Amino acid sequence: MADFVAAIDQGTTSTRCMVFDHGGNERARHQLEHSQLLPRAGWVEHDPVEIWQRSQDVLYAAMSEAGLAATDLAALGIANQRETALVWNRRTGQPCYNAIVWQDTRTDRIAAALDRDDRGAVIRARAGLRPATYFSAGKLQWILENVDGVRAAAESGEALFGTIDSWLLWNLTGGTAGGVHVTDVTNASRTMLMDLRTLDWDPELLSFFDIPRAMLPEIRPSSDPAGYGEVTVAGPANGIALTGALGDQQAATVGQVCFAPGEAKNTYGTGNFLLLNTGTEPVASEHGLLTTVCYQFGGDRPVYALEGSIAVTGSAVQWLRDQLGIISAAAEVEALAARVDDTGGAYFVPAFSGLFAPYWRSDARGAIVGLSRYHSGAHLARATLEAICYQSRDVIEAMARDSGVSLDVLRVDGGVTANSLCMQLQADILGVPVSRPVVAETTALGAAYAAGLAVGFWKDTDELRANWNQAERWMPAWSDQQRRDGYAGWRKAVERTLDWVGLD
Repeated sequence: MADFVAAIDQGTTSTRCMVFDHGGNERARHQLEHSQLLPRAGWVEHDPVEIWQRSQDVLYAAMSEAGLAATDLAALGIANQRETALVWNRRTGQPCYNAIVWQDTRTDRIAAALDRDDRGAVIRARAGLRPATYFSAGKLQWILENVDGVRAAAESGEALFGTIDSWLLWNLTGGTAGGVHVTDVTNASRTMLMDLRTLDWDPELLSFFDIPRAMLPEIRPSSDPAGYGEVTVAGPANGIALTGALGDQQAATVGQVCFAPGEAKNTYGTGNFLLLNTGTEPVASEHGLLTTVCYQFGGDRPVYALEGSIAVTGSAVQWLRDQLGIISAAAEVEALAARVDDTGGAYFVPAFSGLFAPYWRSDARGAIVGLSRYHSGAHLARATLEAICYQSRDVIEAMARDSGVSLDVLRVDGGVTANSLCMQLQADILGVPVSRPVVAETTALGAAYAAGLAVGFWKDTDELRANWNQAERWMPAWSDQQRRDGYAGWRKAVERTLDWVGLD
């Protein structure tokens, strides 16, 4: 009998594969970065072929590291960067254009036009989202309008659309030789095209973007006992059942075992994403959050969440490394920031792609304010870490107003949580404890859980809860006055970023 479950976690800057045992313990991992293509200011693209190759490479390497054959794996799950959109040719298997990444802002005028008329209200009511450059539909509209031949291919059924999960599942199950064209409910809920209640593509929403339905994937549960098919590409993974798929932030919510209404997690990666489980009925936000599908296991009713999405957090640290050169590796930011006791009154608002939740201002751009000759690279490094934490506080305050739930503790995961100074600042800025689990890479774990539940590797969610263990906890150390003053300065800094880019 198979003793392990694997997951491919295809993220914004890298792809990893992790293998877990029944206790949710990591047994192997392999990770590879991929290229960030920046053809113009505000444009962010990925090469889909590179992502597909990286996904195969990390899967085979993780299996090799653990000495596993396909028969040792009960199932394979996928987690993916959610709103990144691509179109490919069903006959040739070739992408029609690069994948347009969720951070990309080229569709700002499409989003602004939707928000100026009644279409924006329909999108909010039906899809739970607000018109923004963030989501997939505008990206697909841009490709249909700007890439030669795609419109005709889409209308004939030759061009296929998908988020990264669909691209990987299609390729893993054979590609041009019969690959399945599917997505799960969580990824579909991030497109502005799916009705949250029917869990199906909505004809009126499709008409807003002039998208032919024939190019869209079939929507399936996140954990599917019927499966999406088996791995059929040549290699050591052939025959593994593909039974779980979730957008990365919903996967992290499952990995953090937030299965009860009122339970929340915050994932710190390229951006930050805080999800609050609201149960089996969608809750509309009045304070700048999104309503989204959290997960659907088999034939059970879907579970919904309120989400606060922050565009730039961990990627701000990468900016310090790649654009400014004040650190040579992301891990160095903690030591640099620790050289000073505070930021000396400086704030960094990394609105490189506008501001997401709870502001939703695509006209905003990044700003560093409060500088004097006193300030050094160490102050900027510390301000970068504080920016991660202040943006999370913005979302948590909005979530409390929407849900009436005040957090007693914040569960955290993702790569940035290895930065102890950042997590201490998060506890200080929020005024509540911050808790990190033993397995911090909960995105991959959640995808593995979804896949394993579908095949009975785990019996139910109670078994998954039993796997969760705390690794570290940070307690607030700031005074209430420090917290109030710091947050007031942050809000003032945010104001300085607005109205920078005209959208008329």
